[in-house]
Amino acid sequence: MSRPALPELSLLMVDDAVKAALLEDFGRAGDITSQATIPTDAKATGVIAARQAGVLAGIDLALSAFRQVDPSLDVSVLAQDGDKLEPGTIVARIYGPARSLLTAERVALNFLSHLSGVASATNAFQRKITHTNATVVCTRKTTPGLRSFEKYAVRCGGGMNHRFGLDDAILIKDNHIAVAGGVIPAIKSARAFAGHLVRIEVEVDTLEQLKDALTAKPDVVMLDNMGPELLKQAVKINKGQAVLEASGNVTLSTIQAIAEAGVDIISTGWITHSAPVLDLGLDIEIG
Repeated sequence: MSRPALPELSLLMVDDAVKAALLEDFGRAGDITSQATIPTDAKATGVIAARQAGVLAGIDLALSAFRQVDPSLDVSVLAQDGDKLEPGTIVARIYGPARSLLTAERVALNFLSHLSGVASATNAFQRKITHTNATVVCTRKTTPGLRSFEKYAVRCGGGMNHRFGLDDAILIKDNHIAVAGGVIPAIKSARAFAGHLVRIEVEVDTLEQLKDALTAKPDVVMLDNMGPELLKQAVKINKGQAVLEASGNVTLSTIQAIAEAGVDIISTGWITHSAPVLDLGLDIEIG
C-alpha cells in the first residue's frame, strides 16, 4: 500500500527561514574557523547520514542551506521526506568547496534533525494505533516561526494536522465557555458568526457538557483529559453525531487505550514541542 502524498512546502517560506538561520550563524564575520583553516581552493565531499532509526523530514530546508551558502555545491539527495531511516542510512552527499560545505553544515543539520525528530515521534505514536480508526494530530504548541515546518514534519511521520492558526477554525475552549456563559451559548454564537466553510469545535471535560454540546450540533467535540472508560461512554453518547477528539495525557503508554475507546482524533502537543531531535550527522568522506 502506497503512503499518502505529502503536502508541498513553499520554497519561499523555506528560503526565508533558512536565510534567517544562516544570518544568525554568520554573525558579523562569517565562518572564521573555515576561513582560517581551509584553503580557498579545497574541495570535499560531505555525507549526511542517520545515526539512529527514525523518519526523515526537512530535506528541502537542508538543501536550501547549502544552496544559499554556495550554489556551486553539488548535492545528491538519496532519501526523501517520509522515508524510514536506519543507523547508517545515507540521506545526501554534498560535493564542492570545503569552506562552503562546512559553513552550511550546522544550519542544514539543525533543521533536518529537529524536523526528523518531530516526524519520528509522530510515527512512534501512530504505529501504536494502526489497528484502530484513530489518527494522531498535532496542536498549536509549536516553535514560534517554525509551525508550518513542524506541522509538515507531523505529516511526514504519518500524522495529520490540527488547525494552523486562530483563523482557520473555531475552537471553543474552557475559558471561552466561561466568558460566554456556557457550552450551548458559546456554540450558538460561533455558529451565527462562522461562514459555511468554517468548522466549529468545542472542548468539554464532563459527559454532561458533552450532552449539552451535542444539542447545539458542533462539528467536532474535544474530550479533554478523559480516561479510556469515560471516552468509551462519550463515544456511546455521541452516536456518530460529531467528530470526537481526545486530548490530554497522551503518551506512548496511554495512546493505544485512548484510540481503542473509539475516538476519531487524538491530539498531542508533545510531538512538536517535546520531540527529541533525530541524530543525523555530516562527515567528510575520505578517499
